[in-house]
Amino acid sequence: MQADMTTFLMVVQFFISIGLIAAVLLQESKGEGLGSIGGGGRMFFNQPKGSEKVLEKATTYLAIGFLTLSVVLSLM
Repeated sequence: MQADMTTFLMVVQFFISIGLIAAVLLQESKGEGLGSIGGGGRMFFNQPKGSEKVLEKATTYLAIGFLTLSVVLSLM
């Protein structure tokens, strides 16, 4: 029974990881990198578009899901 649950959670984690990779790759590069430390003010004046907000939220939720599943699987 526990082996079936572990396998199921591993499959779910696999699909979450694929979704996370896709969400990160689809995001538009901000092109700031470490340049924002030295006074790159572009990041404060650019308003994110609708699709960028959706991808940001998807990335956040997928990363939280991946982290949670990783902890759960390591405890099983």
